[in-house]
Amino acid sequence: MNRIKKLFQQKKNNILNIYFTAGYPNLNDTETVILNLAQSGVDLIEIGMPYSDPLADGPTIQESGTAAIENGMNVDLLFEQIERVRQHTQVPLVMMGYFNQVMQYGEEKFFKRAAAVGVDGLILPDLPIYEYENFYRKMIEEAGLTVSFLITPQTKEDRIRKVDELTEGFIYVVSSAAITGGSGGISEAQIAYFNRINAMNLRNPRLIGFGISDKKSFDTASEYARGAIIGSAFIRALGAGEDVAETTKEFVGKIRGEVIV
Repeated sequence: MNRIKKLFQQKKNNILNIYFTAGYPNLNDTETVILNLAQSGVDLIEIGMPYSDPLADGPTIQESGTAAIENGMNVDLLFEQIERVRQHTQVPLVMMGYFNQVMQYGEEKFFKRAAAVGVDGLILPDLPIYEYENFYRKMIEEAGLTVSFLITPQTKEDRIRKVDELTEGFIYVVSSAAITGGSGGISEAQIAYFNRINAMNLRNPRLIGFGISDKKSFDTASEYARGAIIGSAFIRALGAGEDVAETTKEFVGKIRGEVIV
């Protein structure tokens, strides 16, 4: 069974998904970050493919992506890193990036290679639903990968229903009409939005992302979904830390409310 689907079958709440940019802070830190996230109890790891022109990412992730590209990160090298790290952990892995990267690599080649090295799912925010359904769904499903689509407070109900129909894995609930990296806690308007989505009784589990940065916001988001996604706050910690492994453990420990030794 796909590891993402298995996770949501086995764990019902407080699912912690951490995003980081592959090749940041240093080119060879990818494997260290993944292993230490997994060992610290992160449930799902989202690996960002650094890209020169991201659509949804705020300054923190943009800057980490630029640094990673300058470090020499590319899709082939990332696949090699994932293949090596998969020998040491079975934590579900999602690759998050933009569809231009997939097209440049070759769509079918990309999907097959991702599955072969141990990737479980994809998040491609700029992949239109029509193109996915009519051109790519079959080859992605045949590769054994899931695709998670995003919804926002502005997404209309009919599109949310379509996203729920096509999603395999989880629905990414964007917490606000903003780019990644925001903060300031979760507002009453956001809670009303989360409740509206929950009232739709969608078939797919949901994780809340964008603006989730600490234990308080993670715990609050987890009251309205199966868990939450943290990205920019972790990348800021990596950038400021001296030791990638220790920084990773300390960050996860703070989110979980415990000290990881």
